Amino acid sequence: MKRREFLQKSAMLGAAAAIPATVLGRLSGGALTRGAGADDAAAIPDPLRAPAKGTIPVAFLISDDAVVIDFAGPWEVFNNVMLPSRGPTMDDQMPFRTYTVSESAAPIRASGGMQIVPDYTLAKAPAPKVIVIPAQEGAGKASLEWIRQASRATDVTMSVCTGAFVLAETGLLSGKAATTHHDSYSAFAMQYPDIRLRRGARFVEEGNLATSGGLSSGIDLALRVVERYFGRAAVQSTVYQLEYQGTGWMDPNSNQEYAQKRVSTAEHPLCPVCGMDVDPQNAPKSVYRGKTYYFCSQDHKQRFDQAPEKWL
Repeated sequence: MKRREFLQKSAMLGAAAAIPATVLGRLSGGALTRGAGADDAAAIPDPLRAPAKGTIPVAFLISDDAVVIDFAGPWEVFNNVMLPSRGPTMDDQMPFRTYTVSESAAPIRASGGMQIVPDYTLAKAPAPKVIVIPAQEGAGKASLEWIRQASRATDVTMSVCTGAFVLAETGLLSGKAATTHHDSYSAFAMQYPDIRLRRGARFVEEGNLATSGGLSSGIDLALRVVERYFGRAAVQSTVYQLEYQGTGWMDPNSNQEYAQKRVSTAEHPLCPVCGMDVDPQNAPKSVYRGKTYYFCSQDHKQRFDQAPEKWL
């Protein structure tokens, strides 16, 4: 069943319209908000101006090893926003138009082996108002230049998880604050010393740039973008439709659990490069100044061996 057919059937059954007041009250911190619209958007910090008619184009930049939840989570957020006040048809009521963009038209292999055929190449992609950059390995120089050029006219260019490394490579984050997956805090801080790393942030917004923490954090940043366009009531309706229980979209500092670096011990050793748990029985290891260090992968062992003091 196509998404529009599914949502239309849900609307006919009253699923989207009949959100219990108690649920909305809980999501909004106890106070109900008005219907989604320009007035709602103006009442929140850093509102975005949505077009009165037509859709907001959202480009998802993907390449090999793109992490599925990083782009699939925000994809579902944008595709589940429905605003009945915008018109009588389903096309009128769904304000976001999502599409994938890649350096070539060839299929890419996302995390877990999922194969995806991009909708557009960089040269043929429609001009986006929102760009989503998930964690990935195959974004090359052409992708970086496309991000630079397209971001001149975007309302939001957002990264998810270690997609922050891709966005940082463009130079657009220089002198600004950003966050990324907690396992990559150290690597990010060392690789981009001119960017102010925000540990423990669920997401960070700087002008038309935004970065989120790892994986599911991208869902909350996407919801925050929806809120900036259409107000809190639009997000409440969307999370109800998604059966999403998270509230991180209302608190950019809600990743505080990751603000403090975990301490490696003999009983519970951690990889000194990324902080992941390791099994000393099977993990690669190095000895430095008489102490043994264990690593989650051979690659991280090699990084450590090149400059141990950087990681300690």
